[in-house]
Amino acid sequence: MKTVSLSGSPRENVGKKDAKSLRNQGFVPCVIYGGEKQIHFHCDEREFSKIIFTPESYIIKLTVGDTEYNVLLQDIQYHPVSDKVLHADFLEFNLENPVKVAVPVTVTGAAIGVLKGGTMKKVMRKIAVKAVVADIPEDIEVDITKLDIGDSIMIRDLKIKKLEFLDRPNDVIVAVKVTRIVVEEEDEEDEEGEEGEEGEGGEGGEGGEASAEGGKKPAEGGDAPAK
Repeated sequence: MKTVSLSGSPRENVGKKDAKSLRNQGFVPCVIYGGEKQIHFHCDEREFSKIIFTPESYIIKLTVGDTEYNVLLQDIQYHPVSDKVLHADFLEFNLENPVKVAVPVTVTGAAIGVLKGGTMKKVMRKIAVKAVVADIPEDIEVDITKLDIGDSIMIRDLKIKKLEFLDRPNDVIVAVKVTRIVVEEEDEEDEEGEEGEEGEGGEGGEGGEASAEGGKKPAEGGDAPAK
């Protein structure tokens, strides 16, 4: 995983009034938990642009006062109207202990089904995993080359050493769906085939009758020499 640095200042007071005052000044109230004690601090909201406006997950070297912490962004709250960051929770972790994190999905290859006219649907953009930080990849690559129309790749299909997948085994990551155009074309082909079969059957029926009549003519001709 990539690493990014972030800095903040300890909060002197903790409460709704103090949090509101900080937000009015352009700061975001935050908390670090998971260690020996919770640490309340505030961070410049502009600092969050490098960790929230990206699909990637980061190890954050967070400096609060004179102390540096290894943390992961665990939760973030937004204003329901303006989408302004209101509060953030960070999880402190030990490099030797497993942590839970969401890793982004990267799709590679060109699916057979897409080349036939199907549509690729990326259902999961991130996959929840548990592992020691050193074993967590920057992203999880999913090769769709062999996917035909109607095929999909699920969590259970992933085999990555030292990673424990936390999503359900049957959760679909990516799939190739049939498009409406392909369905309509297949229906038209079926209709044309049915019409063609009816026409050939009709002509075949008439041909059968002609053959029967033709079978009688040689019989009549065969009577003539007997006379």
